[in-house]
Amino acid sequence: MKIALIGYGKMGHLLEKTALSRGHEVVSIIDVDNLQDFDSAAFRSADVAIEFTAPTVAFDNVKRAFAQGVKVVSGTTGWYADHEAELRSLCVIGGHTLFWSSNYSVGVALFRAVNRQLAQLLNGYPSYTVHMEETHHIHKLDAPSGTAITIADDIRGALKHAGTVPITSIREGEVPGIHTVCYESDADVITLTHSAKDRTGLALGAVLAAEFTARQGSGLFGIEDLFPWLK
Repeated sequence: MKIALIGYGKMGHLLEKTALSRGHEVVSIIDVDNLQDFDSAAFRSADVAIEFTAPTVAFDNVKRAFAQGVKVVSGTTGWYADHEAELRSLCVIGGHTLFWSSNYSVGVALFRAVNRQLAQLLNGYPSYTVHMEETHHIHKLDAPSGTAITIADDIRGALKHAGTVPITSIREGEVPGIHTVCYESDADVITLTHSAKDRTGLALGAVLAAEFTARQGSGLFGIEDLFPWLK
């Protein structure tokens, strides 16, 4: 499979390494200093582009890729909700293809599934309230994290008395990502934590999503399409 990379920071370098290790070819790398390469034969030859940049530029990057007829997998958070309606129109009516997720880690997907199941069980025990804490590196621009928002949405959908799920965001050092969910009653606290050791799980999941997306027609896809057991 031919892959283009949009964004070439730490994540971009890791995506390149992961893609090559799975036998794929990286045909184009676009960063802030060569945006003109969107309009190039090399970029247009890609089966899919993987986009990890910043929330202020992600939507423009996706539209630039669409203009070249290239499918996109995006892992940039903090922008999608504001543009979801337009993206759905571009994909469903305009014939383009986007896979977006707030987190591509298999472990995080499993963590989400476990929280959903626990939240459903706690419907019979309304004394429990829920709160979350997420910690990331100081370079992360959005807070709370997209993953924390997704987990909170999962819990609200499963736990009927949850109401809002307060999220505390911490930015320190080079922490890849820690998400902790606490279910607390007067009697006890149930704590679930997912702690990423590094970004390799994100990179692998994004490349798996790219492999999935390359096989699809037009449409708007998410992590539940890659991991159907999350639905």
